Amino acid sequence: MNIVKVIVDVPASSIDQTFDYKIPERFQDIIQLGMRVTVPFGPRKVMGFVVETVNHSTFGKLKEIIDVLDIYPVLTKELLDLGKWVAQQTVSLQITALQVMLPQVLKATYKKEIVRMTSATLSDELEQLFAGRDVITYEEFTASKLPYVRLSKAVQDGDVSIEYLVKSRITKKFKTMIRPARPPHELEESMLDLAKNAKKQKQLLAFFIENPEPIEKQKLLKHMNTSNSTVNILLEKKLLDSYHTEVYRNPYQDSEIQRTFALPLTVQQAKVIEPMKETIEKNMHDVFLLHGITGSGKTEVYLQVIQDVILKGQEAIVLVPEISLTPQMVRRFKGRFGSNVAVMHSALSAGEKYDEWRRIQRKEVQVVVGARSAIFAPFENIGVIIIDEEHETSYKQEDQPRYHARDVAIQRGKTHQCPVILGSATPTLESYARAAKGVYQLATLDKRTNEKALPPVEIVDMRKELHAGNRTMFSRKLKKAIIDCIEKGEQVVLLLNRRGYSTFVMCRDCGHVKECPHCDIALTYHKNSNQLKCHYCSYEEPMPLHCPECNSDTIRYFGTGTQRVEEALTQLIPEASVIRMDVDTTRRKGAHEKLLNRFANKEADILLGTQMIAKGLDFENVTLVGVLTADSMLHLPDFRSSEKTFQILTQVSGRAGRHNLNGNVIVQTYTPDHYSIELASQYDFSTFYNTEMKMRKAFQYPPYFFLALITISHVNQVKVVQATQRFAQLLTKVVKDETIILGPTPSAIPRIKDRYRYQCMIKYRNEPDLRIYLSKILDQFSNDIRKDDLFISIDMQPYHLM
Repeated sequence: MNIVKVIVDVPASSIDQTFDYKIPERFQDIIQLGMRVTVPFGPRKVMGFVVETVNHSTFGKLKEIIDVLDIYPVLTKELLDLGKWVAQQTVSLQITALQVMLPQVLKATYKKEIVRMTSATLSDELEQLFAGRDVITYEEFTASKLPYVRLSKAVQDGDVSIEYLVKSRITKKFKTMIRPARPPHELEESMLDLAKNAKKQKQLLAFFIENPEPIEKQKLLKHMNTSNSTVNILLEKKLLDSYHTEVYRNPYQDSEIQRTFALPLTVQQAKVIEPMKETIEKNMHDVFLLHGITGSGKTEVYLQVIQDVILKGQEAIVLVPEISLTPQMVRRFKGRFGSNVAVMHSALSAGEKYDEWRRIQRKEVQVVVGARSAIFAPFENIGVIIIDEEHETSYKQEDQPRYHARDVAIQRGKTHQCPVILGSATPTLESYARAAKGVYQLATLDKRTNEKALPPVEIVDMRKELHAGNRTMFSRKLKKAIIDCIEKGEQVVLLLNRRGYSTFVMCRDCGHVKECPHCDIALTYHKNSNQLKCHYCSYEEPMPLHCPECNSDTIRYFGTGTQRVEEALTQLIPEASVIRMDVDTTRRKGAHEKLLNRFANKEADILLGTQMIAKGLDFENVTLVGVLTADSMLHLPDFRSSEKTFQILTQVSGRAGRHNLNGNVIVQTYTPDHYSIELASQYDFSTFYNTEMKMRKAFQYPPYFFLALITISHVNQVKVVQATQRFAQLLTKVVKDETIILGPTPSAIPRIKDRYRYQCMIKYRNEPDLRIYLSKILDQFSNDIRKDDLFISIDMQPYHLM
């Protein structure tokens, strides 16, 4: 095998294929599939992934690989195949599908160093290279013409380690360890030979005769009250030995997390877990939809299924939505499985993510808990994949490759012959329809583990409040309930359902609304900085004192942001203390956790927040949940708006009365008779499912039809309209007659960052070759994309129709 096939890091459809390169002699023995290499590509050097090794090539003169970037492969054979599958499914490039599987550190521009991990003697060539140093640059090694096999072996033996320096900031942490270099009886003899005044040296040797285990150098110096020079003398005399060991940056202090043990299961839990355990035992693939109401003990089912997988020596992937990756969730997994758990999510620093990823790669853990991208964890023996809150839209990636974690999970489940468990109190209609048809296995938990009823939900019609002269954001009923709660020493959760609802600025005289000059969308008012900001292109300007159109000074902001609700609360109920959780207050690392801990420690009466507080939280003292604007999502141009409203109301209602105290839920709305609000207040999923399915069937939406969204953008409006028309015409020629193509029409936000956006929607029931057609049409536009800055985005499963 002296030729490799490489996918190069050049994101262009014409280059989305493998290229053959010769393996030079010095890399012959170490090249493996899934390694990254540097190769010549035209006049430049580019990175690429080795996806195959072969003996001969159909091409004549081949160029050689310039360098190997990894000593261990960063992708397994399975992940390489998965990358190909993701690229086909999402109509994207293979290189983007492979890149999405790696932590950021491996994508950055970095330098590498070789670090000596032991004071024992290395091979002669390596000793010469290190020349008494602990760290050398990787370039020194490549310049030395030493065979890579030597380095590879030294890495495998743990004598040296290859480190990535990300923008000159080291991505790993080390500590120096000291251990005895000789057995205790030889140390005793050496002690006798030491000079009388070498008291500290004698004390150190006596310590190691008693404690032969390695100890961290800093701890040793402190414990023995001695200095570096004393230790160095004993190292020089070869009586002690030093080596480096890596310290993983652990974002969670495992030692502070209390161990938990399996709880006795309820009759319902035992019934649903049985078939899951059976598929694990028999190494079978199946998809389970675990439909469990809030508080029905879904997490305990996950934990006990994972326990079985660990005992079998296999691995588990658990996906949770980014916002409910609260420390609470992490604690439950770490509490049960200790340091056998790696955690991956966006709040970790690049270094922390890299450390967690390497713990998985090195088989140091068997469980990974993480957000969407954790589905690509480099495990090789997966026993179960669990997706909690499977209805969450954050499982869908919104830029290339536009994959849905659920689809990737099912594909990996087939490869590893293991079950996939999708859990939710409000599953998506698509998943529930599959379970109803028997494509998935339906498992139901409709009782809370503590046998308590779900809290009663009361709907308040805000139109009547207005007629009664109440112009505040709080109905009289909610205000009274909050005061009662605080008097009893209980806590309140208030949800401001703000999705698609922003604080915009409008002139009360002429009606002018301040819009972003680069995007066709109103600017959002941020009170703390008194700035107007665009949430699409980051443009900002100070809040004007006069209307730019009519010069009136009656320009005000509208809409209810969390800050405004907080102010209104303080005026209305001055004795209440409030913790606000929104994008602004949780921006800093660890802020999320601090705020929730303060609320858990009863440092505030009210937790006020956006949808990030609707799920996953469990506070025993919360007895009242108030929803301020239940219908703000119902009026978005999105066929899923009723479903999303039903989901968020059900989820947030489940935060009340989870323990001994009884709970209440008050929902304020201007559309109290809308079926999603009415049925959410009765926790009636099946009636909601049947009602919504009728609507979907009538209007030809999923799950009855599949959707694909083509969005085209360009700085010139005429050009973008022409391109979208041409795309639609080419498509009409190849698809079936019953397939519907809607558009071209301007997108819901017709301009972002000075680029005009037009779209086509494809509705189809059976188009097995649609992805192939779309790829071919994209090829016909390749010239415009390359030379004319035309941008075409294809989304095979659109969730955001804006």
